[in-house]
Amino acid sequence: MKCPYCGFVEDKVIDSRPTDEASAIRRRRECSKCLRRFTTYEKVESLPLMVVKKDKTRETFDRDKLLNGLLRACEKRPVSINDLEYLVESVESQLHNSLQREVTSQAIGEMVMERLKGMDEVSYVRFASVYRQFKDINTFMDELHKLLKDK
Repeated sequence: MKCPYCGFVEDKVIDSRPTDEASAIRRRRECSKCLRRFTTYEKVESLPLMVVKKDKTRETFDRDKLLNGLLRACEKRPVSINDLEYLVESVESQLHNSLQREVTSQAIGEMVMERLKGMDEVSYVRFASVYRQFKDINTFMDELHKLLKDK
């Protein structure tokens, strides 16, 4: 760390402790040349997860947007908000653990549908109808037949 007073690059850490929010580490340092003390903060650098949409535009991943879509699909269904929040956390965790900085909206939709299918089949079909943009009743029926076949 470069001393802010004399510019010397060697120092020693006198004290380290987490900040109040535990979002960073506060370090008290002493310059090896001028012996003056200064404080630095160290925190994890997080890169945003980018979603590549169908039209090739990019936007940052928004868990609230995903949760709102799920709430609409599960409206008037016996699916608790806690289950939906857990589903969103699970998808978000899987995305961050993949270490990819960009993910397609299709991949996110498939992850959600895979989890939603086991929770509530009606909500699954509702979500799939929007996500897969069913064009007509035949597309809708094809999805229902797949669901019944899997049972």
